[in-house]
Amino acid sequence: MTRTPKFLMLSLAATLASTAALAVSAPSATADPFCGGTGSGGSSGFGSTGGAGNPIPWLNGQDGRLPNLKGKTQAIEHVTGLNGPNDTARRFNVVGTDLGIMWDNGAGQVLTAFGDTTGLSQAPLCEGLVGDWRSNVLFRSSDRDLGDGMSIDSSPLDRPNHSKEFLPSKKIPGVEHTVIPTTGISVNGVQYINYMSIRSWAAPGEWVTNYSQIATSTDNGETWTPRPESVRLNVLDDALSLANLPATGNQNFQMGAFVKHDGFIYNFGTPSGRSGQARLSRTPEASILNVAGYEYWDGHGWVVGNPAVAVPVLDGSVSELSVQYSAYLGKFIALYSNESNALIMRTAPVLTGPWSTPETLISSATVPGLYGAYMHPWSEGENLYFLATTWSDYNVMMMRTKLSR
Repeated sequence: MTRTPKFLMLSLAATLASTAALAVSAPSATADPFCGGTGSGGSSGFGSTGGAGNPIPWLNGQDGRLPNLKGKTQAIEHVTGLNGPNDTARRFNVVGTDLGIMWDNGAGQVLTAFGDTTGLSQAPLCEGLVGDWRSNVLFRSSDRDLGDGMSIDSSPLDRPNHSKEFLPSKKIPGVEHTVIPTTGISVNGVQYINYMSIRSWAAPGEWVTNYSQIATSTDNGETWTPRPESVRLNVLDDALSLANLPATGNQNFQMGAFVKHDGFIYNFGTPSGRSGQARLSRTPEASILNVAGYEYWDGHGWVVGNPAVAVPVLDGSVSELSVQYSAYLGKFIALYSNESNALIMRTAPVLTGPWSTPETLISSATVPGLYGAYMHPWSEGENLYFLATTWSDYNVMMMRTKLSR
């Protein structure tokens, strides 16, 4: 694969120079010269744990290096940020971001959706160096040689060298703070992404959603259309709970993990935050938007149209989950973060389980502030590639673990 030569980190001088250059060259049409705010909503209150992280090495107290891991799991490359060869700051004004949900678009590319994203500020005297908050951005990659990382081909833009927010959010705390993608899949050339509307951040690792919903794209991610027939209202379940009435069960499907298998789209659902368990639903591929017709696993069989009957299939604290089949193992693999920010792997012969005992691939003591575990759909053989985020650097890295039969 043709790539920019790798480097471990930028010097502080080089970082500041690139920051200044991009800040000066960035369009300023939406910036208020009197610091009254920017069109992008600033940079406060982002990230899947809430609050603002500084993604610039050294200025954030970190040296920007990849974690030096021992054993079967290794950090391969920064995919985003100033310390990675994809040059996302210059090409897309993506200096900091998280998550990285990947799926095969069915046309020779992997689409990767990221969460709250920051770039170099258009108004550094007002905001500081980091600003340009977008609730989400999308990258495309055709790279199949993952042994040295994942190169980025393109991104939907709203102006030159600026990745656009492809799912807009109100950016009003307590109403809708942000909109975060949680899983994606392609069916018959149409891209589907499930996302959550976050009303507010709570304690670290906890948040409250308004709803989850699916959006569709027929132009490879350039534009997206929210589909109201797919909405799952968490605010309704909150109200029912306050009234001591039975919840609908949709509160358990605020985050998702799509899996295509045997003509069905399976969706593992988890509630808001990192302390819930994962439940399972499914629908024929052609009916992915018809949430009212989904079937739910109740521990014995499939029940149509009643998410309240769904029982946990992955116990413990499960969040930021991805699931896919491994031909090498002959089993399904689940990767996720738990409430302690450890990265967990489990396997099962069928999607309904039973799932294996949790195996900790990376503990929070080994890599503090690690979250997200999104598998690359083109992983083959014993090498399982995935994306994860470190909160301290607020950037995404490619990682690899060796599978054992």
